[in-house]
Amino acid sequence: MKNQLYLICFLLISVFVTAQEHEHQSSRTLSFPDIPGYKSLKTDLHIHTVFSDGYVWPNIRVMEALRDNLDAISLTEHLEYQPHLADIPHPDRNRSYEIAMAEAKEHDLLIIHGSEITRSAPIGHNNAVFIKDANPILQDKAEAAFSEAKKQGAFVFWNHPAWHNQAPKGNPILSGFQKERIKNRELHGIEVINSVDYAQESLALALEHNLTIMGTSDIHGLIDWDYTVKGNQRPITLVFAKEKSIESMQEALFAGRTVAVYNDLMVGKEEFLTPLLQVSIVVKKASYIKNTEVLELELENVTSSDLLFQNESEYSFYDSSPVFEIGAGETKKVSLKTLAHKDEITLKLKALGCFIAPKVQPIIQWNIKTD
Repeated sequence: MKNQLYLICFLLISVFVTAQEHEHQSSRTLSFPDIPGYKSLKTDLHIHTVFSDGYVWPNIRVMEALRDNLDAISLTEHLEYQPHLADIPHPDRNRSYEIAMAEAKEHDLLIIHGSEITRSAPIGHNNAVFIKDANPILQDKAEAAFSEAKKQGAFVFWNHPAWHNQAPKGNPILSGFQKERIKNRELHGIEVINSVDYAQESLALALEHNLTIMGTSDIHGLIDWDYTVKGNQRPITLVFAKEKSIESMQEALFAGRTVAVYNDLMVGKEEFLTPLLQVSIVVKKASYIKNTEVLELELENVTSSDLLFQNESEYSFYDSSPVFEIGAGETKKVSLKTLAHKDEITLKLKALGCFIAPKVQPIIQWNIKTD
């Protein structure tokens, strides 16, 4: 029954795309501003198709990414786990990447060559992206697979470390194997968000071992079916690169310049999450109500995520709760009791849906000149 539903959705999307003549547009378009010095690239680097254990053809993944306004994707097929091999024999493990590249050639979408190294615990599942050839990474011994990925210059990250098949208690376990890979510079990142799951323990490991923070959809079915119809956005990694190119994106990931995003949840190191939130809210108005000392602010959320805040300023709110939400693309009016006319004030808000460490939410501030 599940496969029949996926087939129906696949046919509906195919008809829609044909009718629109590849005009990729969606109401769920993801949008985030650039931060100072960097472009905010929207990426999903953990995706599957029928060339491993997914349910769709690679070109559908490209179309979904274009509809979501992504900048880059990687089709990370399992190297060792090939459940559709009897129906789709492909001795060349690069085939999925090649099909996606052909589909994306007329679009401004980066296709990152990648594969998933699939082993049971304690080794677990790991994605190697920015590879040159997937075939040599298919090795009997896991150590040899990681060594070959490193030889190709791959950025490698640990997939869903809190997944119950790898961690029965739901907490990631950093094994001796992973520690050795980190020491050998063969493991560089870790998923703190995978599909709909956020693991604060994975964030703790990222901070402790200086691993790049990742968020991915790990999609096997259709993005529309698994996310959109449920009112969700796909999880992504925002990569802060110097320019939109594969080389710049690779440099940024090795440098750890990322924030993981899923709906209104944002997770990242303070040095990147704080400036992202600062530019995500634009102060459109700051003026006193006539004959009062009440300052009225208009705050615009320029992202595609709803953002939840709590007032941490020295000024209390005049007519609203200190906890408030600014919806994606919306403008919120708040009024501060400054008790006297100020030429400039500092607005401090705690971002309640965002984390810079387990259970630690950043406080963002804006220096605002009044009219």
